[in-house]
Formats: sequence, C-alpha cells, structure tokens
Amino acid sequence: MTKPAPKRYRTTNWKAYNQALIRRGSLSVWFDTTMSWQATPQGKRGRTQTYSDAAIPFCLTIKNLFGLPLRQTIGFMQSLLKLAGLDWSVPDYSTLSRRQQTLQVKIPYQKSSGALHILVDSTGIKMLGDGEWKTKKHGAEYCRQWRKVHLGIDAKTLQIRALAVTDKRQGNAQMLPSLLVQIPVDEPIACVSGDGAFDTKACHEAIAARGAIGCIPTRKNARPWKGSWPGVLARNEILRATKRLGRAIWKRWSGYHRRSLVETKMHCFKLLGERVTARCFDGQVAELQVRAAILSRFSMLGRLCTVAMA
Repeated sequence: MTKPAPKRYRTTNWKAYNQALIRRGSLSVWFDTTMSWQATPQGKRGRTQTYSDAAIPFCLTIKNLFGLPLRQTIGFMQSLLKLAGLDWSVPDYSTLSRRQQTLQVKIPYQKSSGALHILVDSTGIKMLGDGEWKTKKHGAEYCRQWRKVHLGIDAKTLQIRALAVTDKRQGNAQMLPSLLVQIPVDEPIACVSGDGAFDTKACHEAIAARGAIGCIPTRKNARPWKGSWPGVLARNEILRATKRLGRAIWKRWSGYHRRSLVETKMHCFKLLGERVTARCFDGQVAELQVRAAILSRFSMLGRLCTVAMA
C-alpha cells in the first residue's frame, strides 16, 4: 500500500502574525515606565532591599532576551532608563546575581477554552564544559555538565504551563507527576501526550488522577499490566489498540503526532541560549524560568493559525 501524501496547510492570519513577530523586538512590550522600581518596606527586621521584585526580573529578561552578560546588561539598562527620561538607579551585576538565586519567576499564560491538552518532553541545556566541535576534535578535557529542562505546554495556545529543572540523571517519567501538579486543579485536563519514556505506572496513575487520557505509546515488547487501577486499565487499552491497529495507525488515530509541537517549543527555548550562565543551581532555575516567561509572552503577542487544505 502506498504511503498517503502529507497534508498541506495554509496560514489564515499571516498579516496579524507578522505584526506579532515585529512586536517581539519592541522594548515597549517588556518595559513599563509605571512599574514599581524601588522596593517598599515589608515590616521585617533588617535592611530593606533597594530594588523591587519587578525590577530584578525585568533586568534578567533583558539579559536573556538579547543574550547579554551581566555587565553588558547593566550598560543596556542605564542607556534605556536615560532614553526614557527616568532617574532610576540600575542594580549592579553582583546584586542581579545574588537576587537571581532567590527569585520566584511567574510564567504568564492565557487560559484555554475547554479542557487542556498537555504535551510533555525534556531537553538538555549545557552548564559547563567544552563545545561539540572541540570535544570531537581534541576530546573532552573534563566532564561536561547539563541541566535537564522538563516542559509541559498547552497544545492549543503553545504556552508553557509547567516547567521543572533537574540534573541530567533525572528521568522524564519521574517528573511528569510534578509537572501535572503545576496545573491548577480547577483547570480540567483532557489529554497528556508524551513519548515512550512516560510509559510507566506512576505516569499513567498521575494522568488518571487528573481525569485525563494518556496518549503515550507502549514499548515494542510491552505486555499487559496486572491490576484494576484506572491508570493500568487505560494503559492496557492503549496496548490492545496498538496491537490491533499497528503502531503507525494508532499514532495517527490517537493524535500522538501533535507531540511534535513541544519539540518545536524546545527548539525555540534553545534559541534563547544553549547554555546557562548562572553557577549555582537556584540561579540556573530562575534563569531558565525567565526564558520560559519570554516564550510565553511571545505566544501571547500572536500565534500562527493554519488550516489543512482540501
């Protein structure tokens, strides 16, 4: 049987999406002159912080948005505030580095209409070590270090709804329950899609606990699981459908290929930098959360809409 021809798609909102891409480079999108720049007293013992919790994330956003080191970020901010006619002082690089370690970054998002379809995957971000070319040419001088970023995105809005940062030894399946916890309980989840690494009992039980359907392919040598728990029954049903229809047909029938959208989001994530610059773990987590907030803001400005051509 001949392979069916791939579908062709047509963009329906190119003009609006083109303007959204232009707005991504506008400083007015990120800079609000009415923000509270100076910190207010909290009524606690000790000296009050000089800069607010809005000023530090904004400086770090500029740093990650334009790929600047900390010192160049300070120069950029000084010139930006001067052009805006503001007499605000700019935090020095040591202040930014110190405050980044305790920063709690909120990733903005827009709620979807209806139940969510969550797509999960992970990727590695370099932290320390030589590049690929030098390692291949001369060999690694010392062990390279990675941070693993686990993402959960909304298939409809393409916004990041859950994020976790671990070391390179942490498996994908171990992080799925904690990703689902980040989704508010009052938001229903219809489906969770992931690759075969998520085919574990803990993942299927976590998905079933949220009343969702798991779209996770079984392993090639998979066997039915024993038990009558909701996650086990759902996984065994996937196994029966796969054996009856075949793996390729099951993936097309179940909509599994929509998981490629999260891989595209991973590519966009790495375009903001394939390496983290912070040295301590907490600072690295905050840096990667800032990048996720930038991508979500990009999606809020405008998304591409396509329809299949007949």
